[in-house]
Amino acid sequence: MIDPSAPLVEDPSPHLAEHAAPAQPAAFAVPPGALPDTDVDRLAATVEDARVPLAARLAAGQILAVRGDPRLTDPPPVCPVPGGPVTMGLAPGGVAAVVAAWRHVGVEPAWIAKETPAHTVRLAPYWIASYPVTNGEYARFLHDTGRSRRPSTWQLGAYPWDRSNHPVAGVEPQDGDAYADWLTARTGHPWRLPTEAEWEHAAAGPDRREHPWGDAFDPAAANTRETGVHTTTPVGAFPAGRSWCGAMDMGGNVEEFVADTYRPYPGAEAVSDDLTDAVGTYRVARGGSFCRYGDLTRASRRHGPYPSPLYPIGFRLATSHDPGQRP
Repeated sequence: MIDPSAPLVEDPSPHLAEHAAPAQPAAFAVPPGALPDTDVDRLAATVEDARVPLAARLAAGQILAVRGDPRLTDPPPVCPVPGGPVTMGLAPGGVAAVVAAWRHVGVEPAWIAKETPAHTVRLAPYWIASYPVTNGEYARFLHDTGRSRRPSTWQLGAYPWDRSNHPVAGVEPQDGDAYADWLTARTGHPWRLPTEAEWEHAAAGPDRREHPWGDAFDPAAANTRETGVHTTTPVGAFPAGRSWCGAMDMGGNVEEFVADTYRPYPGAEAVSDDLTDAVGTYRVARGGSFCRYGDLTRASRRHGPYPSPLYPIGFRLATSHDPGQRP
């Protein structure tokens, strides 16, 4: 029998802790005069202005959530990415350094070993969405298709209208595929989820950045646990995290499913870890998350849908054809 007077034993790994420290409301109080008037274009510019305090950027995004966000066009805005031979992955000798750098949050060697070895792939030119798919965009998809499954983050299955411009999260990879198929049928343009190589290249770039914004982790550049928001934020509200090609939120906010199922890179063996033990075969997810630590914002980090409320995942779109032209 459990002794109710016994002290609680904390899980030794911060990565498995279900609750983060409570957010501090004072940290997000909007300073007087920090917001412009409610003109939507000025508000949209405020959301992505790194000179503006985070609290004001979030407040501007909150107003746009109910006013209508002009950045979320139909079809979605995209960033062009040149093709050619690109490097992805991590050299085996780099695993120990990554584990050491993130040991304070419980990162394990097996998690990082999945990134090895570094190798070259050839990509055709492509376009990747500027933002992950939002709640508002996903709600339209559900309305048009009659699809019954709701994102797990929608409380009681209700559309979070006050977070319409936040990334949708708590979906399955098949939901992302179905969304791309729906948008393809509706617009006549071929949309899909990016491949793992396309996602990583759009995040890391030709100079192989460790994170989408640079080589050093920066809690001001991404919505992760270190930032202290502890919930999703309007897309683009962390402009310091913009990737080299212009894509926003590739580190932090929500993880994103890609098109590929996990398999080892050429010359490596499959890695068994807590994720494969829990779900077996899984679709790869990339990027970081508001409820996870900054190690997941590393551009080469490979993750997936661990069965826990701690891992709500969304997605963004890509296309092999210029959306401004008929394919």
